[in-house]
Amino acid sequence: MNHHDGTEVDVLAVVGAVVAVLAVLGYAALVVRARDRGRAWPVARSVVWVVGCLLAVAAVTGPLRHAAMTSWTAHMAGHVLLGMLAPLLLVLGAPVTLLLRALAAASGRRLVRLLRSRPLRVLTEPAVAALLDVGGLWLVYGTPLLGLAHVYPALEVLVHAHVLLAGYLFTAVLVGPDPLPHRRGTRHLLVVLVLALAAHDVLAKRLYALAGGPDLLDEQRGALVMYYGGDAVDLALAVLVCARWYRRTRPRGVGSGQRQLDLERPRTRPEGVLG
Repeated sequence: MNHHDGTEVDVLAVVGAVVAVLAVLGYAALVVRARDRGRAWPVARSVVWVVGCLLAVAAVTGPLRHAAMTSWTAHMAGHVLLGMLAPLLLVLGAPVTLLLRALAAASGRRLVRLLRSRPLRVLTEPAVAALLDVGGLWLVYGTPLLGLAHVYPALEVLVHAHVLLAGYLFTAVLVGPDPLPHRRGTRHLLVVLVLALAAHDVLAKRLYALAGGPDLLDEQRGALVMYYGGDAVDLALAVLVCARWYRRTRPRGVGSGQRQLDLERPRTRPEGVLG
């Protein structure tokens, strides 16, 4: 667990709080700018973005952070919040779409070109995103990296930033409403999700099996939190993937109104293709 001296400044907590405040303020500024340009923004997306920021900061500051310094169970609760649940809510906040609505036309075209760039095409390939997400967790929990992060605050910040960003990328590829260079079909996404879930579960079972010493029960409870918490979030992802497929393939006229039908009208090219 975390062995920082209690008299030292908790760098991770400070950085996490600052980033969360900036993320909320920046999002609010974009909402105002988009509305000034005559482009409305759903309140629900703003709410899930703020809640996602709150969950992310709760994982690295406050009571949970303090408990995680001595409890493996609390540490794993923070992992589920930071790496899985917070990314899901942040993705549903659709920050890229909001940015496109807030930008002027010329700036928006530059952003679109960036989104269509080759590096982002590679990063948004589902297998690559899954490898960065789950593979990163195997690196953290299967090597001495976590122990080193407890000693070096800068490394700890980088590890937690990777957990959050990799979780965001993987979630965005699966269910994100924001535009992507390309978006794979439902079957492809579900296969990648199932494989990622299996790798995550195997890691949790490995941690459970390796638990020992005076903290045996705490370590086992932590592994169970990782296992069942991860399954719950991944189940939500699977439901959202299938819901997207249903909305895109259902017959016209089935739904809750013409406006919703217009929003969900199938496109003539694959969903998520930019420009």
